[in-house]
Amino acid sequence: MNEVDKIVTLEQKESVRLDPDRLNGLYRQLGDTNAVDVLCRTVEELAVRLSNCERLWRQRDWAGLRKCTKSLVAISEQVGMTALARVAGDVARTVDAGDAVATGATLSRLIRVGERSLTAVWDQQDLSI
Repeated sequence: MNEVDKIVTLEQKESVRLDPDRLNGLYRQLGDTNAVDVLCRTVEELAVRLSNCERLWRQRDWAGLRKCTKSLVAISEQVGMTALARVAGDVARTVDAGDAVATGATLSRLIRVGERSLTAVWDQQDLSI
């Protein structure tokens, strides 16, 4: 057996959790049209903030990264993206602890969970541009 044959590829799949009660409450409170509008704007805003978190990480702007992840927590909780909120909070805690390695790892997880969460909301609500 050749050494190359022993290489194992790890596939990272993150499960996401959406709070259906939160989403249903949004629809009841705002009505279908307004709820879809809010969700579209929220998905866009979360995508921008996830991108900003990556940029802030590369710049080693710890205060900016912490602020950005805390805003992700607040926004994602409002629309029922519980996994995204939890992982964003984890990133903020690693920044607070001054652990750059853990911050990099949890930020990578945040990006994965964020992408899957945005897709899940988009698909679940059948949002269209």
